[in-house]
Amino acid sequence: MLEKLSMTGKHVIITGAGRGLGKQMALALADAGADIACAARTQEQIEATADEVRERGRQALAITTDVAKSEEVDALVAQAIAEWGRVDVFIANAGAGGAASLKDVTEISNADWYDTVDINLSSAFFSARAIIPHFREQGGGVLINVASGTGMRGDPRLIVYGSAKAGVVTLTMSVANQVARDNIRVNCIVPGFVLQKMLSEADEIAATRGRGRFIPAGRVGEAWELGPLAVYLASDASSYLTGEAFIIDGGGLAGGYAPSRWDVTAGVGGIGD
Repeated sequence: MLEKLSMTGKHVIITGAGRGLGKQMALALADAGADIACAARTQEQIEATADEVRERGRQALAITTDVAKSEEVDALVAQAIAEWGRVDVFIANAGAGGAASLKDVTEISNADWYDTVDINLSSAFFSARAIIPHFREQGGGVLINVASGTGMRGDPRLIVYGSAKAGVVTLTMSVANQVARDNIRVNCIVPGFVLQKMLSEADEIAATRGRGRFIPAGRVGEAWELGPLAVYLASDASSYLTGEAFIIDGGGLAGGYAPSRWDVTAGVGGIGD
């Protein structure tokens, strides 16, 4: 079983690898034996992640990429293939809340809509379109998208973000069905409330603990906890899995963790505006 989880000799591209979930998945895959191409818009951050991958004895690339621009995603894939000769796994992780967060639906501009949809949903499409021809040519591969629990419930604060992430889940299922006979697996990770960084400020810690009270597990997740799931989905251990969405949220969606307008800073019974 442990041999099936090994990523030794595999080459992986991860977008949004400079921090948070993307960085932790990159390090987990490096620990499992993979070489990592780290992609994000901030060069300094991906260089730092690449350095940590190299410290683990693996090869690493740091490729500045704006995933909302299809030509840059194409260039990312081309550069990784030119360096290694092949790519075995692509993790489309990059995403952001965007300018439309917290706005009333009547106040969301066209620019707000496209900004959020492009960074979250269009980027996943661009990634699939760029990597699948290579996977077909080499006889297989693994594509992993990262969505959000927000895409599986109605959140009035995150109308565009939730819509985009719901699209990522459906995109995953649709593409998976199209390419399954090509020995290409496509799955989706759906995180819930997960800490993107270590907290130091007392008010941040208090607010996070307050949010965790309403999750069945009794706490929010930590970024490193997505690493083992990413390794499993990227490895041969999941060879018969495709078109699935794997929720990792401490039971939040299953338990209906709190009303969508809950304001953890308002105390017990507080509902946000």
